[in-house]
Amino acid sequence: MRPTGSTQRRNPLGSLLAGLASLVALALLGVLAPAVALAQSAPDVRATGLHISDGRLLEANGNDFVMRGVNHAHTWYPNETQSLADVKALGANTVRVVLSDGHRWTKNNPADVANVVAQCKANRLICVLEVHDTTGHGEEAAAGTLDHAADYWIGLKDVLAGEEDYVIVNIGNEPWGNTNPEGWTAPTKAAVQKLRAAGFQHTIMVDAPNWGQDWQGVMRANAQSVYEADTTGNLIFSIHMYSVFDTAAEITDYLGAFVNAGLPLLIGEFGGPADQWGDPDEDTMMAAAEQFDLGYLAWSWSGNTDPVLDLSIGFDPTRLSAWGQRIFNGPNGIARTAKEATVFGGGAPGDTQAPSTPGTPAASAVTATSATLSWTAATDNVGVAGYDIVRVSGSTETEFAASTTNSVTLTGLTADTAYTFAVYARDAAGNRSARSATVNVTTDEGGNTPAGNCSVTYRATNEWPGGFQGEIVIRNTGATAVSGWTLAFAFADGQKVTNMWGGTATQSGSAVSVKPASYTSTLPAAGSVAVGFIGSKGTTNTAPTAFTLNGAVCGTS
Repeated sequence: MRPTGSTQRRNPLGSLLAGLASLVALALLGVLAPAVALAQSAPDVRATGLHISDGRLLEANGNDFVMRGVNHAHTWYPNETQSLADVKALGANTVRVVLSDGHRWTKNNPADVANVVAQCKANRLICVLEVHDTTGHGEEAAAGTLDHAADYWIGLKDVLAGEEDYVIVNIGNEPWGNTNPEGWTAPTKAAVQKLRAAGFQHTIMVDAPNWGQDWQGVMRANAQSVYEADTTGNLIFSIHMYSVFDTAAEITDYLGAFVNAGLPLLIGEFGGPADQWGDPDEDTMMAAAEQFDLGYLAWSWSGNTDPVLDLSIGFDPTRLSAWGQRIFNGPNGIARTAKEATVFGGGAPGDTQAPSTPGTPAASAVTATSATLSWTAATDNVGVAGYDIVRVSGSTETEFAASTTNSVTLTGLTADTAYTFAVYARDAAGNRSARSATVNVTTDEGGNTPAGNCSVTYRATNEWPGGFQGEIVIRNTGATAVSGWTLAFAFADGQKVTNMWGGTATQSGSAVSVKPASYTSTLPAAGSVAVGFIGSKGTTNTAPTAFTLNGAVCGTS
């Protein structure tokens, strides 16, 4: 469960809902915050490690570094340091670590922060450290100030000095709410200058107001002056993208404004699953980040009070949620696009040798909607970072999936259809092998794989007058994978499913039938999938007590 103090779901208060109408009107009139002015060149302090040059984040050796990773709620889960190794194993090159300066939550002391940095380095991850206590200042009464956060960082100077190659200092998370967001600019400049006066040479990251989403354009309009307030020029802006960013035009317009102005930017947090405030367009976020060569850090690894945003279930890297699968293994995902920092030996500019060609894929466990491919691993002079699986049709090919190992289960296939697949290997420097030989796969004619034993966990994760959010975890307790499943249950109190992710719901009266999305269509043996939804309700919200999977009765837990 997400701690009560963690990042708020976007549009956290009613004032944002009211303000969106004004935003739309402004956009239609063409008077949304003006485009960012062109950035001026700043001093080049390359010797200090990670730094900004010409609007790009570079390593000390001048290598371009694009962050691809996740957020991890360390301050509320200080014993889950294994998570750093887990996200690295899934391909991430960066982790943004939640800390507290003691204003709102228990303070992370210097020894703890030093250990986090050491763990990041041991797992070959760039470490973005952020103070979360500032979240929603000016609107959230419990939030701290950027000045208080700056004092906390100064207290950590001895821990962080010399770590400029490995650590980025994110002064404060979402440091202003929706009330008078123009108040964000001066404190942001002052906090940056306070750290520089104290001798910090790290790249500094600053979050946007409006709970990070900048829907009123304050950061966009004032980015140039904030950037110029940092005499080193080593400042990067962070936009958080949730339900405010639900169209491709909004996303590409915002990111493109900074790119065109030559100002450094990344998506420091973002979510994909729909909620009561809207449906973020995560596909465009990830595709645009790849197009513009910008970093992104997904929220969040695990432990949310609103578990729809958990990338892994229960901090278990073998139990990725649908959201986690999308982030790590989907199109433009981490496994496909992340390159390890050269300070760890990955992606060295001098590495121009491509991996060897992977072996010819072999297909197994073919069903109507899925198939497993495996192949002989490629080799590389530095190391193979992952594999890209493509669908081949004549002289064209389409990226289909990615994997960090020499096997993959392809889902979302069409029944009774012939496919041709091949595999590329790639290393951390981005060198790509020659394409493997192809394998032909024809899916089964259709029909569900008979369901084995199953168990269902149902819970309401959040409730409000007239509505609620729910999660259904379906577990296959048998020894055979289940493909193309249908889950059925009935509500007792007139609840209605209004939106669903991870599956598609059909409802007739109280009876609900759920079919999977392409990425949840296969229930592996001893594995599970999660489905989330938004529903309407009356005064009572009794949980369903009986479930069937493909007509077979499931246990409940």
